[in-house]
Amino acid sequence: MTALTALAAETPSLVQSVDWTAIAPVVITAVVGLAVLVADLFTAERHKPVLGWISVAGLAAATAALIPLRAGDRSTFCLTADPEACSYVADHFTVVVQFLVLAGALLTALLSVTAVRDTRMPAGEYWFLLLSSAAGAALLPASRDLATLIVALEVASLPAFALVGMRRGDRLSSEAALKFFLSSVTATAVSLMGVSFVYAATGSMHLTQVADGLEDVPGQLDTLAMAGVALTLVGFAFKTAAVPFHFWVPDTYVGAPLPIAGYLSVVGKAVGFTGLVLVTVIAFPAYSQIWGPALAVLAALTMTLGNAAALRQSPVRPHSAVRLLAWSSVGQAGYLLVPIAAAAYTERDQIGSTLAYALMYAAVNLGAFAVAALVARTKPLHRISDYRGLYAERPLAALSLAFFLLCLAGLPPGIIGLFAKVTVFRSAVDAGLGWLAVLMAVNVVIALYYYLRWTAVLFRAPEGAEGAQARTKAPWPVAAAIVATAVTAVVLSGAPQLVLRVASGSLFAQ
Repeated sequence: MTALTALAAETPSLVQSVDWTAIAPVVITAVVGLAVLVADLFTAERHKPVLGWISVAGLAAATAALIPLRAGDRSTFCLTADPEACSYVADHFTVVVQFLVLAGALLTALLSVTAVRDTRMPAGEYWFLLLSSAAGAALLPASRDLATLIVALEVASLPAFALVGMRRGDRLSSEAALKFFLSSVTATAVSLMGVSFVYAATGSMHLTQVADGLEDVPGQLDTLAMAGVALTLVGFAFKTAAVPFHFWVPDTYVGAPLPIAGYLSVVGKAVGFTGLVLVTVIAFPAYSQIWGPALAVLAALTMTLGNAAALRQSPVRPHSAVRLLAWSSVGQAGYLLVPIAAAAYTERDQIGSTLAYALMYAAVNLGAFAVAALVARTKPLHRISDYRGLYAERPLAALSLAFFLLCLAGLPPGIIGLFAKVTVFRSAVDAGLGWLAVLMAVNVVIALYYYLRWTAVLFRAPEGAEGAQARTKAPWPVAAAIVATAVTAVVLSGAPQLVLRVASGSLFAQ
């Protein structure tokens, strides 16, 4: 009996306690999503809008659950043999990305309350899918093993297919959902193959252990490891809409409901960039000589092609406003890739510039989609020319959109956009990527033209009958989303240090 007791004392316990505070943002989002789906079965049609407000409240609660995690020192689901290898880590990187994801989903939910009612989309399914996708997106930045990373990526992506095609009987919506589905399935298949190669070469799934394993790969497995790294990066490049893996973006944004297009432009991109950051700077630093130059080239191609395509959008073409925002998001993805590429040449904290830029971009891009959702209520063709005279009809909406566009362009008074671009530019210079910094500067100048052209349209006198149209009252959820994003952009422009401190701080648990 004494021997058994001694053996039990020496054997590490396989039963772990779960840090519920650390995982609360993800759990709250997922539980509310399931609750909404079940409640939909027992809710009369006239009471379906209540499901939307339950979802909004759930996302607000999940965002508030980040407050106890500000210290960035929590982890759970760790290996008993190696407590440093954990599957879920709530460090500063996780908290910042989860805030971006959940706040972006909350604004999307506000915009969706009216859209779901007006387009008669199935409410229960819509809110369940949105919350499920948000839960997966919130899980991904905390994932510290390859299996959890892929699962989180799919939980974030799969519901988005259905959300894009939610408008029944709409050819554009069905086509967009199909293209998005095919591209995402391809990305997942490539990522899974890459992950399997990495696991075969290292014998581990945890990112920190993968990093250690790649430092000393046997010669006969070196080619396999390099192929795994390359394939994993290609899979995440699809998610970030990096050129040449961007082809699904414009048609998907046009066919999706506007709130979902905004969601994909911000939260969808955050998912891809988060996964890219985790696998490069944590798992694959030993192969930085491979992914560093590759990401630098991808950044150059992405920003150049995205801005060139946005420049070509005709103001009178149907859906030109959404297409311009779509191609603009591709160009912005190029800027977001720059600090990640720079991390290969300097240190991993360079990616703080990516997060700082992403926070600015999330606020102003969702704001632009919120104004587009408001304008689309009376002008559903989504043309840039439809915004002519918006200042005369809706002064506050026009001023807000103008400010958002100036932030994206990096022009005063959109100071936060200017400062965010400077941090990205500086990361390229510090890494010795002078050629990439010069190319970024050229692309910023190119982007000025189409952002300012749209801004000028807002203040032109309306033409003929367009100026005589009766003004409809803006739904208050849409107005609230516009006000929230506009106030955020103004505050950040007045105090850019609120975001820029992310670029200089230590984000990962040591």
